[in-house]
Amino acid sequence: MASRRKPHLFLVAAEWFRRYFSDPEAIVLAVLLAVGFGVVLTFGHMLAPVIAALVIAYLLDGAVRALEQRHIPRFQGMLLVYAVFMAFVLVLVFGLSPLIWAQMLELAREAPTYLLHAQDVLLSLPERYPYISPSEIEQVLQLARGELGEWGQRLVGFTLASLPGVITVLVYVILVPLLVFFFLKDKDRLILWFTGIIPREHALAGRVWSEVDQQIGNYVRGKFWEILIVGVVSIVTFALLGLKYAMLLGFLVGLSVIVPYIGAAVVTVPVALVAYFQWGWSSDFLWLMGAYTVIQALDGNVLVPLLFSEVVNLHPVAIIVAVLVFGGLWGFWGIFFAIPLATLVNAIISAWPHPAPEEAVEG
Repeated sequence: MASRRKPHLFLVAAEWFRRYFSDPEAIVLAVLLAVGFGVVLTFGHMLAPVIAALVIAYLLDGAVRALEQRHIPRFQGMLLVYAVFMAFVLVLVFGLSPLIWAQMLELAREAPTYLLHAQDVLLSLPERYPYISPSEIEQVLQLARGELGEWGQRLVGFTLASLPGVITVLVYVILVPLLVFFFLKDKDRLILWFTGIIPREHALAGRVWSEVDQQIGNYVRGKFWEILIVGVVSIVTFALLGLKYAMLLGFLVGLSVIVPYIGAAVVTVPVALVAYFQWGWSSDFLWLMGAYTVIQALDGNVLVPLLFSEVVNLHPVAIIVAVLVFGGLWGFWGIFFAIPLATLVNAIISAWPHPAPEEAVEG
């Protein structure tokens, strides 16, 4: 019985392969995808500056093309866009980063105080709710002390042992802008070189790329502006309301929009905890949480539809699965590009040669 089933399964697999991979263009597209994914998975860590530079150059190229449409020569437009990009990098590295790092250290130093406050609140729970046992509260507190102690030691223990990581970051800060400049300057030459080394039967790959190019560009540029707008508005709002660590928490709120649905839920916890430890159950706490709710509502109902009106809508389940899969494969960049990659997969499935019904019957 088993010997009969194996040839049958082999024939079914061979027929399926013949139907969907008989087109040379489909084979070329499959090979390009396999090579691309293989390079990123195998050499992604080493090529991280190159990949980051490609992403940034792709972002900036949209602005360069917009200037070209206004009859500004490409090289001059490229220099203008690159100058604005470098100014943004300098402000981020030398302006915001030290402030965020200082607030992280301050939060680490005050964490024991917050833990004592939380301990008093938790120890009072068995009196209010008899079904909660003191032993359970003690277990939670021990776990929190251990995790908080390790986190504080890692954060405060920023010594010479971390010097190689700092040097790597500095190398990236120098190398990535340099690569971005050459990617923008020599874009046409690089595209010509790449198209020259791949097989000529790449029309299908070209159609897939042209289909997702505009959507991915709109998504990445829209996501950048969403992060910037939500982060700046959150920082200003938290600072005006007098919340501690306004820069750090606003920065986290801005980054939280990278992960749809999940990010907003996760970042709400530190915002609410810091506000509660600072003010308790007071009107200041309610004002802060009300303003934060308004920011999240405006982001989801006004900003996202405005920035991503031209991006293909994906089902929330597809978005969550894409975030989990691509985030597990490529970390931060996988999370950031989860929706564009899901759009790419959808475009590949739609554009892949499908046999006509009569061909399927004949086969």
